[in-house]
Amino acid sequence: MLTLLTAMYIVVRAASSEADPIRVLVTGAAGQIAYSLLYSIAKGDVFGKDQPIILVLLDIPPMLPVLDGVVMELQDCALPLLREVIPTDKVELGFKDLDAAILVGSMPRKEGMERKDLLKANVAIFKTQGAALEKYAKKSVRVLVVGNPANTNCLIASKSAPSIPKENFSCLTRLDHNRARSQVAMRCGVPADAVKNVIIWGNHSSTQYPDVHHAMVNVHGKEVEAYSAVKDDSWLKGDFISTVQLRGAAVIKARKLSSAMSAAKAICDHMRDWWFGTLDGEFMSMGVYAGGNSYGIPEDLIYSFPVHIKNKSWNIHDGLPINDFSRAKMDATAAELVEERDTALSFLSQ
Repeated sequence: MLTLLTAMYIVVRAASSEADPIRVLVTGAAGQIAYSLLYSIAKGDVFGKDQPIILVLLDIPPMLPVLDGVVMELQDCALPLLREVIPTDKVELGFKDLDAAILVGSMPRKEGMERKDLLKANVAIFKTQGAALEKYAKKSVRVLVVGNPANTNCLIASKSAPSIPKENFSCLTRLDHNRARSQVAMRCGVPADAVKNVIIWGNHSSTQYPDVHHAMVNVHGKEVEAYSAVKDDSWLKGDFISTVQLRGAAVIKARKLSSAMSAAKAICDHMRDWWFGTLDGEFMSMGVYAGGNSYGIPEDLIYSFPVHIKNKSWNIHDGLPINDFSRAKMDATAAELVEERDTALSFLSQ
């Protein structure tokens, strides 16, 4: 009898100690990035191997039949952490009680479309989604904007959700970070995880500045500065930068489709680090609110900085020396973001 009671007690304890499910929204959920992303989230690669998930999948009405197929596939994966999948085109359902929001969907640039027209279309989308976050989501929600122009879309969403802390909004530059890390690793003949502390400064656009002046490479068990490991300053100041800046366009030219697998991996990396923190001595690149930064970047921007993360809170890594070469590139990408912001805010007030 005691054995039976003990066994029942253990079962009850195990059931009661299971974590409550978290609600995770992915927008643009019928698209190709989401298709590469959802499985990793649902199987525990992002929020933890013991964290149950409720996946909320939001898309526009014409995509709902496709979304039904995505739901069927997620069900057919028989993933133990996936408690529920909710497909919807309604923001009041999609944004309700969220713990995390991954905003992938945006208006893509179409042939012949002026940049200001693209900005205008996306201001409308992210104003609506920011207002939905404000009205329906938890105030502790962590928001990652992926849809381009990601930095400015993120700023608009944040401004449209004034009661949610600005620090809870970020945009994805981890894909650029991973690209930079990989390029250096291949050049040095080492695994990608042997390279740390590359930085993406600024906008997720062709003006971004991939910077390895502070990066370290583990070569044969010894950490050396990236410039010393690569031994090719002209490549690091030339082709390396342009390769990372233009990598997305190169993928489109080759695949006839935009980056999906690598974008999904970067989203997972970004959210996992935000949830669990960065390693001691390492920083990662995130597009975050620039207020109070020590690098002379205009404050009312979402700008990519090196950050370290602890207890789900990021801090910009301060005190890195900036040479004239880096200063010029950091300022150039900031100038583009200021122009984007000012154009977007003119539409926001209409």
